[in-house]
Amino acid sequence: MTLGFRIVKDRPRPPKNIVAAFRDVPVANISDNMSRMFAGGPLLRPYHRRGRMSGVALTVRTRPGDNLMVHKALDMAEAGDVIVVDAGGDLTNAILGELMLAYARSRGAAGVVVDGAIRDVGSIATDDFPVYARGATHRGPYKDGPGEINVPVSVGGIVVAPGDIVVGDEDGVLAVPLAEAEETLVRARAQQEYEVSVMRSIVEGNWDRTWVDQSLAEKGCTN
Repeated sequence: MTLGFRIVKDRPRPPKNIVAAFRDVPVANISDNMSRMFAGGPLLRPYHRRGRMSGVALTVRTRPGDNLMVHKALDMAEAGDVIVVDAGGDLTNAILGELMLAYARSRGAAGVVVDGAIRDVGSIATDDFPVYARGATHRGPYKDGPGEINVPVSVGGIVVAPGDIVVGDEDGVLAVPLAEAEETLVRARAQQEYEVSVMRSIVEGNWDRTWVDQSLAEKGCTN
């Protein structure tokens, strides 16, 4: 394989039930249980109307402004894949738009993440197919390469490996390393249950707030 024009066909795939379970857990809870260091932050924002995303990373690293390898990745996509594109964060040219997204959906993809620009945001905003990107522009892409498929990529400041679980909601997007997926899911679910109990306490008017003054006292601050 030529460096820069490389396609890796094999990648690990997590159990389908684990992928599906992450769809019901808020991204914030998952992030909290990954030490808040593995999320795309404010750089990658949702452009679709609504809906959560959970799927298996099919990664693409491409030259900024070029989508040749993205087209190839769409041809390779399997049901439940999230197409994760490292386009260098460049916003000069859109990597994909309405037509490619329609094709991604027809392949059974679970969503698309682009560290770069997209276009046709009007139609994307009226659709529930998950799309996360750094920005938008009307300028279209080139189709010359180079690029690589199913290699580790960096999107929005996070490293995504092929086969990682990519999760997104209204707050943003993150990637859960495959080796830590089950443990992370257990912890995130536990936090979700805890927050439900806290909300119940707030509604009932008995949320214990003593920790605030205790924390301030430990720092030498007195009322």
